[in-house]
Amino acid sequence: MIQSTTPNIEGRRIREYLGVVTGEAILGANVLKDFCAGIRDIVGGRSAAYEKGFRKARQIALDEIEEEATELGANAILGIDIDIETVGAHGAMLMVSVNGTAVTIE
Repeated sequence: MIQSTTPNIEGRRIREYLGVVTGEAILGANVLKDFCAGIRDIVGGRSAAYEKGFRKARQIALDEIEEEATELGANAILGIDIDIETVGAHGAMLMVSVNGTAVTIE
């Protein structure tokens, strides 16, 4: 399945719009990861634990929209938008929300 953030695919004609598809993933951050990330925030550097969590949540949400689009008979998802937020007490959870338009293209 073609997935794109653009509204079309160059050289391909959209045959049919099948509807908006959405996927969400919410992952909790464990206490040790939070502690290590807090130390990195103080001394600088990147938080590998959070980056890995974000990638995992994003892939789960993208897999969900692909599954939903497949059920609609789509062969592409266009205009994909990815939103990231922290939720819960003190931002203890990472939420990734993905949406796009399921289409059939030639």
